[in-house]
Amino acid sequence: MSKKYIQLHPEDNVLAALADLPEGTLVHHEDYDFKLVGTTRAKHKFAVNDLAVGDEILMYGALVGKAVKPIVQGETITTENVVHASSEYATGKQKSSWNAPDVSKWESTTFNGYQRADGKVGTANHWLVIPLVFCENRNVDVIKSALLKSLGYHTEHDFVVDTETLVRQYEKGASQEELLSSEIIRTSEDIKRNRTFPNVDGIKFLNHDGGCGGIRQDSETLCNLLAGYITHPNTAGATILSLGCQNAQYKILEEAIKKRDPNFSKPLHVLEQQQSKSERHFIADAVKRTFLGLIEANKTQRKPAPLSHLVLGLECGGSDGFSGISANPALGYASDLLVALGATTVLSEFPELNGVEQELINRCDTEENAEKFANLMRAYSERAVAVGSGFENNPSPGNIKDGLITDAMKSAGAAKKGGTSLVTDVLDYTEPVSKKGLNLLCTPGNDVESTTGLAGSGCSIICFTTGLGTPTGNPVAQVIKISSNNSLSERMKDLIDFNSGTIITGEDTIESKGEELLEYIVKVASGEVTPAAVRLGQEDFIPWKRGISL
Repeated sequence: MSKKYIQLHPEDNVLAALADLPEGTLVHHEDYDFKLVGTTRAKHKFAVNDLAVGDEILMYGALVGKAVKPIVQGETITTENVVHASSEYATGKQKSSWNAPDVSKWESTTFNGYQRADGKVGTANHWLVIPLVFCENRNVDVIKSALLKSLGYHTEHDFVVDTETLVRQYEKGASQEELLSSEIIRTSEDIKRNRTFPNVDGIKFLNHDGGCGGIRQDSETLCNLLAGYITHPNTAGATILSLGCQNAQYKILEEAIKKRDPNFSKPLHVLEQQQSKSERHFIADAVKRTFLGLIEANKTQRKPAPLSHLVLGLECGGSDGFSGISANPALGYASDLLVALGATTVLSEFPELNGVEQELINRCDTEENAEKFANLMRAYSERAVAVGSGFENNPSPGNIKDGLITDAMKSAGAAKKGGTSLVTDVLDYTEPVSKKGLNLLCTPGNDVESTTGLAGSGCSIICFTTGLGTPTGNPVAQVIKISSNNSLSERMKDLIDFNSGTIITGEDTIESKGEELLEYIVKVASGEVTPAAVRLGQEDFIPWKRGISL
């Protein structure tokens, strides 16, 4: 490791430890030296000068906290001596230009995707089975058990045990020796090769707890979200299960679909249980219609498409003190490369943009986008404060333990996922992506609610940075897990797809890792590489009811 600590911005008055630094460690900063007064663990920060009560803590060039106790030079900043603080913000300071990175290397690069009638290009080809209300979840589960294994989609693990082979051999009179020598382990690749519908990547089941009860706006929001999944470029068609009497009526969903795609032409089978002869008839009809839909979906094949058709979600979860130094800025550079190539990227999690609002406002390409972002942030913050839980309560115990002691500090690092490009659009929850470039999407900081929203707005792939590790995935968008440190990549190699920890240890730069990540994204988009979350069947789906969720 070439460095043991780093200053992230010239104006910062704290340094970040890149390794465990024992008490007495000599630190050379600018033109002076000092020693640490205590041990500072890797990922945590220490003061470069004495700080009095009320003094500001600056990191990434932003206000991330204020001292509540005197802090001496070389002392670690902690939740005991620092509290959250963030800067005020105002509109009217928009930029008009951006120095894009050189992308000549990728200008002729394509990915093999699924081209849809509306002009979108998917990175996967799924059929959806969707309940309009939680009352249908049980029926969805029955349909799931009937379809997945028989059609070759039972791949929740890296392998399955094929006991049916033993049964068939036993029925044919096989000896004990023959049974013991039988090959009954089937890898996910074996299963994939023998699928009934090889051009269909998966059948996805969107169980949820909404659709009735609560307030009517919850059901309207749910229908808007589901419409986003149905019109998603990775979706070939869907089977909709309605009970009949719920708040989330099919008519609301139908209108939401037409609003997104007036010429919607994907196969869509809608069944209402209260109009069926019996539950058995209802389930049998749903299975048959889904099977017919799969036949149609299987007719679509991958074809080359320019990278400008990619829509990439920018997400983080289980963040640590290295996330904003390695994984997030590397993803941000990949985002800049894609934007320069005419693609779309989407940055979400508004509670984790607290403290960097002004920077993002300044990057908005229009006053209208700046005002919308500022209004959404203020409204979200006010609702949180009203129930006694402001943005300052966002960091989790894991975040704090690993160096993110205030929300503004966490946010300053999280925003690095958005790179440096101009903001071309600001979207409220469930609003669809319609403009190229960097979009801001209002979602909670909750990982699954946010990834659910990113896919609902049209992200075909979601890059998910993490410092602590998480098994989160999504039903329709491939989720790529990016580790911020080498240790996590090694410990959770079954969950991590891409390691940016070599930025911390000095083997790579943010730019080199960003370019490498772009190459990996193209492989995932083409179906050449299957991310761990997809391979392991991690398909989390939690709609946001617009209540306070940090």
